[in-house]
Amino acid sequence: MARTTLPPEMLTLIAERLRALAEPARLQILNHLRRGEQTVTELVEVTGLGQANVSKHLQILLAAGFVRRRKQGLHSFYRLADRDVFRICDIMCGRLEAEAGARRRLLRRA
Repeated sequence: MARTTLPPEMLTLIAERLRALAEPARLQILNHLRRGEQTVTELVEVTGLGQANVSKHLQILLAAGFVRRRKQGLHSFYRLADRDVFRICDIMCGRLEAEAGARRRLLRRA
């Protein structure tokens, strides 16, 4: 059951996590990590983003606890910390689909 009120400290932590997800490039990286562990080079190739950009976004996702890093020699491998982040995405996708459906119905009536 959801809490009815949250203390300010919890609201701050939630806001920090949501800020980490508020960038399409980071969502794109997380989406590619669904396939499994990948290096920065692999993520650069599949996203089309620059190496410095991918590295910056991975550091933010790592600090927020959305990804984990494993170092092997000169390479760092990134993977999802867990798949719970996609529950948030599923909620938003469902909401966007419902809103789009409501707009389509309104337009048909006009």
